[in-house]
Amino acid sequence: MELDAGYDSGAHPSSEGHLVRADYTLEGGGGRIGIARRHAAAFLDRMRSEYGLQVSQRVRDSIELVVSELVTNAHKYALGPVLMQLRVGAEGVDVVVWDSDPAVPVVRAADPGRVGQHGLEIIKKVAEKLFVEREPVGKRVTARLALSEVPNPA
Repeated sequence: MELDAGYDSGAHPSSEGHLVRADYTLEGGGGRIGIARRHAAAFLDRMRSEYGLQVSQRVRDSIELVVSELVTNAHKYALGPVLMQLRVGAEGVDVVVWDSDPAVPVVRAADPGRVGQHGLEIIKKVAEKLFVEREPVGKRVTARLALSEVPNPA
């Protein structure tokens, strides 16, 4: 079901065709947000050193921001571990976060007066696509970011 442009609930982003993938288990505690960011930075460094993939600082910052927002949401709303997967393919970089809470997140309308709960708004601004998939236990949220800095016309 399409909720709005770039945000699909129930759509399944294919993991086939990805050139490189890394999986991480993030145990409990607020420290996992920083750990997830460090994993993302190390993954991008590995892509550069082992595969010659050039990622601009702006794109790198966007990927780390998306990692922070998705892991923060999982930390706030779900019990137990959080699983993170980073994938590079022809369509860009996928940041995938699984948590045990089955509730599908809601993208709220922009409201500069609201304190907090802007994470999905932020992700929608920097990601090419945003997918939410319900799992037998919990949900999986995937944000796909382009490797180039060409703005998305949508």
